[in-house]
Amino acid sequence: MTFIDKLSAAWTANNSLLCVGLDPDVNKIPSHLQHQPDAIFAFCKAIIDATADTACAFKPQIAYFSALRAEDQLEAICDYIRSAHPTIPIVLDAKRGDIGATAEQYAREAYERYGADAVTLSPYMGWDSVAPYMEWKDRGAIVLCRTSNPGGSDLQFMTVDGKPLYQHVARLVADKWNTNGQCALVVGATFPDELAQVRSIVGGMPLLVPGIGAQGGDIQATVNAGKTANGSGMMINSSRAILYAKADEAAGEDFAAAARRVAIETRDAINRFRV
Repeated sequence: MTFIDKLSAAWTANNSLLCVGLDPDVNKIPSHLQHQPDAIFAFCKAIIDATADTACAFKPQIAYFSALRAEDQLEAICDYIRSAHPTIPIVLDAKRGDIGATAEQYAREAYERYGADAVTLSPYMGWDSVAPYMEWKDRGAIVLCRTSNPGGSDLQFMTVDGKPLYQHVARLVADKWNTNGQCALVVGATFPDELAQVRSIVGGMPLLVPGIGAQGGDIQATVNAGKTANGSGMMINSSRAILYAKADEAAGEDFAAAARRVAIETRDAINRFRV
């Protein structure tokens, strides 16, 4: 099964466009886990089990693991998702961008070491920096297009043939790079007008949409701008708002139960605007 097939099946099976980001901050995880040698794995495992039936994808951010020399725990987390929740795609958020033999090694890292179904990539170095990932025809290549951070405009709004660079990237990926039908784009929820422009350019191509939750993107505007004709087409990511949801201890909640509650609320809020 390809990444696109797996993602489409998860959209339907879980009735969800919610992507749960895994950005474990050891200073924010529960105190009773912080001193365990596998604290990051234990924290993420609990979040994964609590939210798996609400999500269309899980998105581990590699920097949160590598900064702590915890790549082994990331491997274990990816292995766990594949074994316990095999229908949910793993999107490795690595934003890789290099050429030739180096890109080949990054592709191996994403697809062999971590077993990711897809990986995020920077297009700045052009086709030969993306091509090695395309050799894995069952995996996804998710290319940065219009990112959710304010500074993205420094480059993404520069004009190419009279159009903003992000639109050029969208057309390039849709018309030339997506030869195997395995590409997707990153477009931020913080810019719904640009999200609508990208959707009009790329048709039904999947979009990874960060920026709701802690970054403040509006869910209704995001869904209205980015959904496809059948009300899908997006992985709308929420990380911190779910991972560090405040538990209602009086109601017997722990951190995982709180994460589940927020994930359900977010999924349902998204679904209100899909029709």
